[in-house]
Amino acid sequence: MLSKIVNLESKRRDAILNAALKEFATKGFDEASTNVIAKESGISKGLMFHYVNSKKDLFLFLYDYCKDMLNKEYFDLMNFNEKDIFERLRQSYLLQLELLQKHPWIFDFNKIAAITKSDEINKELEERLKGKQSLCYETMFDLIDESKFREGLDIEKCKQLIYWANIGFTNQMLEDIRNTKINELDYDTIIAKLDGYFNELRKIFYK
Repeated sequence: MLSKIVNLESKRRDAILNAALKEFATKGFDEASTNVIAKESGISKGLMFHYVNSKKDLFLFLYDYCKDMLNKEYFDLMNFNEKDIFERLRQSYLLQLELLQKHPWIFDFNKIAAITKSDEINKELEERLKGKQSLCYETMFDLIDESKFREGLDIEKCKQLIYWANIGFTNQMLEDIRNTKINELDYDTIIAKLDGYFNELRKIFYK
């Protein structure tokens, strides 16, 4: 990791990280602009390159930083001993919200990094992508308590429908967060809305 960024005062560090995460997540590595990142961070381009050597180094730093944060504050905290699929999904959302308060673009950057094929960084990413952890459909829906579902339902189709609903709510949640200033977000309202959707899904699928 780049110690000059890590050791910065938290407000400045997060401003740089969030500006870079947004720029890379929305434009990809090749099209991302260090000028935009510096401007959005509120610093000069010269000062930004005092902290990082190049756009490549910044991207790879972000990849390592996000992977470390996702492991510590998301994957490692998921409790898969919880077998109720809606409680498991709720837990996932709460952990995501905690992360999104710090870095609203972290999950989008994580997706972009996984598919980036830029010649400039491809070799470095290939090594980093080995053993990459993913909280995918199979992981989230594995070993759930299927006895709670109503008789006569196709459980696998039910899981897929719940998964699609989950994607829709996640996308809406991300859009709301990005379009609202962090200090103006009402997370209690977001969670209450989430619980309302889960209650309706329980009525549909559970006994």
